[in-house]
Amino acid sequence: MIVHYASSLVRNPADTYRQVDLVGRTAQAGDGAGLVTLLYDELLAALRVAAIAAERGEARLKSEKVTRATAILFALEAGLDFDKGGSVSQALADLYAGARRQVIAASIGNDPAPFRAAAENLAEIADAWRQVRAA
Repeated sequence: MIVHYASSLVRNPADTYRQVDLVGRTAQAGDGAGLVTLLYDELLAALRVAAIAAERGEARLKSEKVTRATAILFALEAGLDFDKGGSVSQALADLYAGARRQVIAASIGNDPAPFRAAAENLAEIADAWRQVRAA
């Protein structure tokens, strides 16, 4: 087991660093608002890298980031509390579903604009979560 772990560190140190960084940030996030903020940060980063990958024609990287972004959008939607959140939760669910459709449709081509547009729209919500966390 130790040999497998050590060999994976050597094989892809960048992935290992990202994993350690994410675990550390998750531990620091603490509360629910912190975790949501972390998800938004990861989502926005994935969308921005997908845009760059689309521009450069890097299909594999774009695919990885599209997969990551859609998984995060599903996670954000799954975390909604419709009983407590009411119409706000429904509006966020609709936003996440629309963003998923936009990202998946954009994944077919090499136009970075839809990825950037999705990131811009979601950045406003991310900023609101940062304000909630700071309060």
